[in-house]
Amino acid sequence: MENTKDLTEHSSRSERKRRDSFGMFDGYDSCSEDTSSSSSSDESEEEVAPLPSSLPIIKNNGQVYTYPDGKSGMATCEMCGMVGVRDAFYSKTKRFCSVSCSRSYSSNSKKASILARLQVTGKPPTKKAKVLQKQPLVAKLAAYAQYQATVQNQSKTKTASVPVEGFNWGHYISSNSSTAAPVNCFKHAPMGTCWGDISEGVRVEVPNTDCSLPTKVFWIAGIVKLAGYNALLRYEGFESDSNLDFWCNICGPDIHPVGWCATSGKPLVPPRSIQHKYMNWKTFLVKRLTGAKTLPPDFSQKVSESMQYPFKPSMRVEVVDKTHLCRTRVAIVDNVIGGRLRLVYEESEDKTDDFWCHMYSPLIHPIGWSRSIGHRFKRSDITKKQESYFDAPPHLFVKVKEIESSGEWFKEGMKLEAIDPLNLSAICVATIRKVLADGYLMIGIDGSEAADGSDWFCYHATSPSIFPVGFCEINMIELTPPRGYAKLPFKWFDYLRETGSVAAPVKLFNKEVPNHGFHVAMKLEAVDLMEPRLVCVATVTRIIHRLLRIHFDGWEDEYDQWVDCESPDLYPVGWCQLTGYQLQPPASPSSRDSQSSSSKQKKKSKSQQYKGHKKKRKIPVGKKPVSLSSVPMTGAVRRSFSGDEELTPPQYRTLPAQTAPEACQPPRTSREFSPSLKTVSSLQLKEELLDGEEYSFLQGASDQESNGSASHYIKQEP
Repeated sequence: MENTKDLTEHSSRSERKRRDSFGMFDGYDSCSEDTSSSSSSDESEEEVAPLPSSLPIIKNNGQVYTYPDGKSGMATCEMCGMVGVRDAFYSKTKRFCSVSCSRSYSSNSKKASILARLQVTGKPPTKKAKVLQKQPLVAKLAAYAQYQATVQNQSKTKTASVPVEGFNWGHYISSNSSTAAPVNCFKHAPMGTCWGDISEGVRVEVPNTDCSLPTKVFWIAGIVKLAGYNALLRYEGFESDSNLDFWCNICGPDIHPVGWCATSGKPLVPPRSIQHKYMNWKTFLVKRLTGAKTLPPDFSQKVSESMQYPFKPSMRVEVVDKTHLCRTRVAIVDNVIGGRLRLVYEESEDKTDDFWCHMYSPLIHPIGWSRSIGHRFKRSDITKKQESYFDAPPHLFVKVKEIESSGEWFKEGMKLEAIDPLNLSAICVATIRKVLADGYLMIGIDGSEAADGSDWFCYHATSPSIFPVGFCEINMIELTPPRGYAKLPFKWFDYLRETGSVAAPVKLFNKEVPNHGFHVAMKLEAVDLMEPRLVCVATVTRIIHRLLRIHFDGWEDEYDQWVDCESPDLYPVGWCQLTGYQLQPPASPSSRDSQSSSSKQKKKSKSQQYKGHKKKRKIPVGKKPVSLSSVPMTGAVRRSFSGDEELTPPQYRTLPAQTAPEACQPPRTSREFSPSLKTVSSLQLKEELLDGEEYSFLQGASDQESNGSASHYIKQEP
């Protein structure tokens, strides 16, 4: 007889799968139909009985709980005591909640019972742990209610003690009617290269919070609005009613593609507010969801894979010295969060002398990099290296574009415009102070350089942070003239003539402008490069080609920062929540005023400490000044490896105005700056960039890939 019942049950399930290739409605059947009728006719199986209007009530600690009839709705695991929806339980007898409980029960050992309980509760067993016996359903529900009340109280206490975690991106986006930069704008972020066609209208299965059942149940919801990783969801059946809309992180563990509940044995239960809205929920779902879009089946796996990072603690790297920008030091990877590295300088005994940056940052390099290009390097005073430390493999670092510098190339003394590394809101008049190997340049900011060159900064020739002379004027950006320069407004022609200098050839600069997809007013999470351990709520306020001006919400414009569109220090909304990094909310008026007043008393001096860059204030450096070798670059680039103790102050060399440039073969890219570029044409280019790539879904093309992620539609077989 049991074999006959099994065959009947198998035939019934096969019939459901034939009608629905995704099996997405099986879960709904399991929570609303009596399993004792598994051998009933097809006609009765297609009829979905509405949930009863009156349910037994349990009162516990002032809270009211309801549950369906125990025979057809709920069941208790005879192994671990877990209470759940009956048809979500394992086996046809519905005696156990999982395979492990079923197998453990066969031995009926104390050890098996403890292990099963540990798997369900996630808590270590006590010495007094005993084999759980079957208990009445009412007692189990009462115990569960008391447990839930305790958890909620603990959660409220924890939230009150940590107010920073209370920042709600969803409320912030909705209240300001803002938009957020899409995830595929951030290629370095998790899912940045495989976000695909995820957009408004995609259906997912999520926990049903509008339900009085004591166990976790699910329902289908659609994406109403996307903001980075966060999505505003609305349960199916609410139509235009937004009262129960809620925000969640689409990459979270409780977000699943439609059909997941059926394959995982989880119940689909309609929200209590609308449970009587339709007599036949199955018919409604079939009509509503057939042909709709859902997440790829392997979405959660892709999320997990995209959050695996190759850098590990104890790896050794070379990183910029935050006290002297012109040199690098050895640092140890101490922690990795979301691809961001906390680096501790090797000489720091108490591990407090640290530096934060992303693993794709141009500020970190493999061991030996400084020596290979002739960059200054601070020798470590540690004579004996820790055996637990090991050099990070070179292939983990970002590779810069290979360039040919044998023809016309950058020369010492050439003038250009560059983002000031100590004041990222300013683009300044700058000079090439030294030419290194492999296309690297040492840049100094005119009028504010230290006498020993300790604030020179290393940029690669393809860096998006350096620009040809006239870039700011063409794009209507305020250019910061040299400190103390009297002839204002600043004119490049006059300045070059007065200093006897030449401008670096326009064709040597990076002309590539990717289709980044950013728009003005988009929200995102951005590292404050003046204090790189902080990730803050920010807004894109201006776009010039590939250059973005980032404004930190709640702060004055003087703290804005110019950042490249492909900077690894920009992240989608929800990145901090996804990776577990702390997000800094917009500054309140009181905190902003107090910090602003203190920062204005300490205006920037060029002997500052480079924290990566420091937020809202600068810390003067009290260390011994360093010097830079004045050996001129002739012919091949010098590849020396010397300590600071042998260096002498540099000689500031400038090229005569009549020096003619040599013939060159510049690095070729997709786009080039034109010396005759006018303001109108640059503005037109800006408008073209603002019309970023948009992703739309087409019905019927279910297997075409878009940005690395296949389209997945909900289907119903005929």
